[in-house]
Amino acid sequence: MKRLLRIAIVLLLTFGIFIHLNAQRGSRITTVVIDAGHGGKDPGAVGKHAKEKNIALAVALKTGKYIEEYLPDVKVIYTRSTDRFVELYKRAQIANEANADFFISIHCNANKNSSAYGSETYAMGLHKNNANLNVAMKENAAITFEEDAGSAYEGFDANSPESYIRFTLFQNIFLDQSLDLANKIQHQFKDRVGRKSRGVHQAGFLVLWRTAMPGVLIELGFLSNPTEEKFLLSEKGQVFMASAIYRAFKAYKLEYEKENKPVVVKQIVKEGNLPAEIIESIADLDYRIQFYTSPMQLVLSDPRFKNLPGLTYYLHNGLYKYTTGHFSSADQAVKYQSVVREKGFTDAFVVAFMKGERITMKQAREVK
Repeated sequence: MKRLLRIAIVLLLTFGIFIHLNAQRGSRITTVVIDAGHGGKDPGAVGKHAKEKNIALAVALKTGKYIEEYLPDVKVIYTRSTDRFVELYKRAQIANEANADFFISIHCNANKNSSAYGSETYAMGLHKNNANLNVAMKENAAITFEEDAGSAYEGFDANSPESYIRFTLFQNIFLDQSLDLANKIQHQFKDRVGRKSRGVHQAGFLVLWRTAMPGVLIELGFLSNPTEEKFLLSEKGQVFMASAIYRAFKAYKLEYEKENKPVVVKQIVKEGNLPAEIIESIADLDYRIQFYTSPMQLVLSDPRFKNLPGLTYYLHNGLYKYTTGHFSSADQAVKYQSVVREKGFTDAFVVAFMKGERITMKQAREVK
């Protein structure tokens, strides 16, 4: 395992493996994505009376409701609001396309030992012990319900410890923010709800892998423990856990915004290798493929961007985000997205601009 880790790090440094970032570095937190684990044909962990997918959804919706009610400046987006199956990579895609500031994934645990109980919260990172790895393996097993999962996750094997080495290197830039919220959540669970805290950990979760922002995965408790299952099945238990997550998120938001005093950050868009007459002809509604993000400004002639036409970048939340192509329709952009991914930018996705300003895909669809 140590040898594999050394090899992965060398590859990362030598070949400059692309890290797709969307870091929450602005002065305010305005968008959060809440992800209810599993769903539909994937029940997740199963207790004597409860299914993980149902409890995760109930707590996720309650958490979002508290945020919407008491933090009206925060937009809440759900990866699912009903009992339906959503692929893990699509959950990340939802967050990325929304330019979210944080990603919160809610789950329940299970263990062969029915006496195991308590909550724990994870950030994306290298697992420190087999217990953390086992939790990640159980949650990542959701890909077995997906079609063509091998290509979607670049050959990742949820049951192979070696597969976890490569992709867990990508989220370290968000580790501090993720651990901060994770600690706040565990504090709320323990001190305000009175639950046993099993601590904050790191492990490799596919659902966090491609989320281009800080994120946490919460294990509310063990459905294999009859007492804890009963608590999590109850309306009172779900309200307590949801309100605890909300309070932790609120504390994180207030602390973050206090340390990063509000400033008006104008979104800057610079056109690259396009003739002036083409730039002027770009329609008000413009679809592009975002393929790379960097905390440092890179020249558009960077060799890594070779053979990508219509290069532009825009500055958002302190990060430089690079795009390629200009399309008048989303369908055209989606086709070109496949071309960009074939060039090695496997997490490339479609973004929309209105008169040079980044808008969400939902807003783009509403444009007449």
